[in-house]
Amino acid sequence: MAAMRLTAAISREGDWFVAQCLEVDVASQGQTMEESRDNLAEALALYFEDQEADVGEAPVIMPIDIAV
Repeated sequence: MAAMRLTAAISREGDWFVAQCLEVDVASQGQTMEESRDNLAEALALYFEDQEADVGEAPVIMPIDIAV
């Protein structure tokens, strides 16, 4: 099994913490920051388990500048 390092953005929404993976479109939630992170890790493991692509290749993350 290959190891990957991904990034989680965790924010509070009401009584819940929502954890969103910045590299792939997977999110989860929990009643604490740690629970939301752990739930996201489990969701990501299930997500990549179902992927046919090589999980050794993480998506490329880069900034995008826009005028607002």
